[in-house]
Parts: sequence; structure tokens; C-alpha cells
Amino acid sequence: MFVSDCLSINEKGNLAIGGCDTVELAKEYGTPLYVFDENQIRKNCRDYIKSIEDNYNGNGLVIYASKAFSCLEMCRICASENMGLDVVSGGELYTALKADFPAEKIFFHGNNKTKQELEFALANGVGRIIVDNLTELEMLNNLANEQGKTAKIMFRIKPGIDAHTHSFIRTGQIDSKFGFALETGEAMEAIKLAKIMKNVELCGVHCHIGSNIFEVEPFELAAKVMVEFIAKIKQETGIEIKELNLGGGFGIKYLSSDEPVAYGDYMGRVAKVVNDTCKKLSVAIPKILIEPGRSIVGSEGITLYTVGNVKEIPDIRTYVAVDGGMTDNPRYIMYQSKYEIMCANKANEPKTKVVTVAGKCCESGDLIQEDAKLQEVESGDIVAVLSTGAYNYSMASNYNRIPRPAAVMVNNGKARVIINRETYDDIITNDV
Repeated sequence: MFVSDCLSINEKGNLAIGGCDTVELAKEYGTPLYVFDENQIRKNCRDYIKSIEDNYNGNGLVIYASKAFSCLEMCRICASENMGLDVVSGGELYTALKADFPAEKIFFHGNNKTKQELEFALANGVGRIIVDNLTELEMLNNLANEQGKTAKIMFRIKPGIDAHTHSFIRTGQIDSKFGFALETGEAMEAIKLAKIMKNVELCGVHCHIGSNIFEVEPFELAAKVMVEFIAKIKQETGIEIKELNLGGGFGIKYLSSDEPVAYGDYMGRVAKVVNDTCKKLSVAIPKILIEPGRSIVGSEGITLYTVGNVKEIPDIRTYVAVDGGMTDNPRYIMYQSKYEIMCANKANEPKTKVVTVAGKCCESGDLIQEDAKLQEVESGDIVAVLSTGAYNYSMASNYNRIPRPAAVMVNNGKARVIINRETYDDIITNDV
């Protein structure tokens, strides 16, 4: 019935998450409100780790892609689950370090890292820096020399795979701002250049073909291409690549009709490709790294809103206006992302209306869903948007000087604040 096992309808007929009544959460913490279920998040982490153990004899590491949802508490959870952490900015790195996340298990990504970010990463002993381009490689080598260090690196490779997803979130094909292309020879050029540099150590190669992918075949093909490249590196340079990062991009349930592949099934099929191709090409099986983000937190988070007004335009549309919008969930206006919505305080009632859920920003395009089924709602009702755990808080903004919402973590019927609601004073903190 639901997109996540952490959701249910309680004896009051209200939507519940992790044993907590969402209507009561809205009363206690206010709306808009992000809510996450800790137990299901931890289960997802453990399922991925088990898939590594089952398919690669434990020779791997699950790295949480923190861009999906980054905060101190999420970093602490990942650390306690023995995960690695993928960061893509100085801010995400700073958050991880403030949470006492082990620096040696942090992987620093990004297509245009600044000098200051690289210096910060080197000074704090980040485990791997995933190098995106030759300019970065040369700058990193020089900065590592200045600090008297050797930077452990991986190269981000474009394997040329066209994943079946939204064009904005395809990142594995040649026409992408990320990484080195195989077709042009620049990837091998980078390998050979790194070999002669004194302050970088090449540990592995990385690829990421896109996001929210439901097919296994693109991942299988990417794995085959990457192992073939590892074999070519060995043949041309003598370098034995010890680590292969196959990225993330695993699909989740945004709608009940979505059918993402089970983690273990995905890993089993990809592992067979890796193992068979390594055997065929006589290369050692590398340590396998994966980077789930959305699939760790996406379906395990919801957003709660309070209905302000319902505006019916006869024979055209019904607008349900809520107290949030594009400032806390810009994914609809960016990607036309589909979500399931429901009235949290009427969760056991049928969805009899087709509505457009509108935000409060001064923009005609500030919509959360169009032509979606919802229960009959009125002012004061609580609307829940499901599967908003990934890329909602992360992308939130202060447009119209609207404070960003609070976030709470629930666990077996108990809730705790993990991100405070912003105040108007927070809005003007940096004004001069």
C-alpha cells in the first residue's frame, strides 16, 4: 500500500511513520516539517552492506552519498553503521568532520573543486579524492607537495552509458560535465600523468551513470566497461587498479507502482559481470565500492504541510495551497518529479479529489504536484508528501526569505529534532 515499510495508518485513521502519529508531529513541531524514520534508514544501510558481503566476500565498502541528505545526525548514523561517506563540497566535508566521521572513510567528489576545498581535504586526511579533470589533478599534486603529503586519488570515468532516466541526471555518457571520457583517450592520459606525479597515489577508478535507475542492465554494462578499462590500464602502464567504485543511482519507490530492483538482486547480477570479466581478462578482482544516497533515505522521509486554502476553479482545476512549496521541495519544478500525497488526518478515507498542490511562494510555477489524487481536504488539514527524504532538505532555499523547515528523526514511536527550524533572525544573519 505504501512506498515504504515505515509508513502505516494508526487506530485514529491518521498517517504514522515509525510508530509516530504524523498529525501529532505536526502539532508539536510545526509545519512544514521533514520527518525521517531511523530504523528503516539503518536497515537500508545494513542491506547494502550485506549485499557486499554476500557478493564480494566483504571486499568492498558502502559509501553514503550525503548530497541526498546531509546533516550531523545523518553522518553519525552512517559512521555507526560502518559506512563510508561521499561528499561533494567543502560544506558537506565540514559537516562530516564536525560529526567526527572518520576522515579516512570520506570520499571527496566534485567536478570543480576549489583550491580552498582541496587544501581543506588534504589538511584533514580525507581518504580519497575523486579527481574529475586534468586541471584538478595538477592543482592537487602541487597542493599535496606544499603540505608534504601524498593524495590518494581515484579518477571519475565516463563509461559512455546512457541510463534511462531524466536527461538532467544522466552523468555517464560522454556529453557530461563530470569526469574523463574513455572514447577520446583523456582517461588514459590522466592515468599516465598520475603515474609520474610524486604527490598523488592512484588507488582506483570511479563511474556514476545517473540517478533513480530501475534497470539493472546499464549497471552491468558500466561494470563491464570499467573492468575492461582496468585491464587496459594494466596492459599499457603496468598499474594494477585496486579499487572500483561503481557509483549509485539505484531507483526508489516514489509511487506505489514503482518497482525498484532489490539491492541484493542488483548486486548479484553486477558482481557476476565483475567477476566474470576480471577472470576473462586476467585481472585481480578490485575492492568494490558503491554510493547509494537516495535509496538510503528517499522513501524513508516525508514532508508534512498544513492546508491554508482550497481554491476550486470550476471545470479547470482545484488548488490546495500549503504552507511550504518550492523552497522546501524544488524537485517538481526542476524535474516534474512524481510523488504520492495524502491527507495525514484522513489517511483511511478514499482519495476522491483530483487536485494541484500549490506552494506559498510568489511564483505561478510553485507547485508540488499537479492532477494528483487526494482526500477531500479543508483549511487546517495536514497534507503529507511521501518519499521526500532525498534532495528536498538538501535543495531547500530561502526564496522569498522563507525560513527552511525543521527535520525530526523518529524511532519506534519517539521523535527528536535533528535540524532546527530556521527563524527570521537566521534569515538576516549574514546581512550587513
